[in-house]
Amino acid sequence: MTHKSKPSKTPWPTKDAMQQVYEHNLWGGSDISFYSGVGSHDAETVQAYLKAVIGFFKSLETPPVVCDLGCGDFNVGNQLVPYTQAYTAVDIVPELIAHNQNTFKSKQLTFASLDLAKDPLPEGEVALLRQVLQHLSNAEIQAIVNKLYAYPYVILTEHLPDQEFTPNIDIISGQGIRLKKHSGVALQAPPFNFKVKVAKELLSLPAPGVKGRLVTTLYTVF
Repeated sequence: MTHKSKPSKTPWPTKDAMQQVYEHNLWGGSDISFYSGVGSHDAETVQAYLKAVIGFFKSLETPPVVCDLGCGDFNVGNQLVPYTQAYTAVDIVPELIAHNQNTFKSKQLTFASLDLAKDPLPEGEVALLRQVLQHLSNAEIQAIVNKLYAYPYVILTEHLPDQEFTPNIDIISGQGIRLKKHSGVALQAPPFNFKVKVAKELLSLPAPGVKGRLVTTLYTVF
């Protein structure tokens, strides 16, 4: 028996919420026009992530075509571009994408303003989702998961509690994450049940300045 969910009377508020985050510097960086938070700027955190992801890129036979889904201020992504054949970076905030287009230049780099849950995603071999899903409702995450099967590889980073936790407690999309609910996003657990060939933890380290850990997982989808 199939249960159909009732359509929402209002659109998902993600775009408005994320525009407010950057407009009011809710993730810090009061003297910076667009700032995606300490997780994108803490040197130790960023360098560990870059080492893990670049190492994976180099393990492939050829440089990959990469889709950065929720690229933020691109402080991290811009350091990955040289190791790729092509790199498409997308975010839901048009003003942020315009800023990135004016700031970062490379022949293999393309930016686009997209809603990951609603819009078609760019084609590629590797999808990067770094601390993106943790801000989204379960309905939006499910819509995105359905599209991730198009990518051979997905590299997901999530801010998770230090101890055992109840996965995937629902939230309203926005600035916050599930940590206060002692929860976090686990794609292979219900209700998402992301089916992959292999799941491999690439990196786990303390989240800078706050509780919990940043866990990066490589999913081989097919």
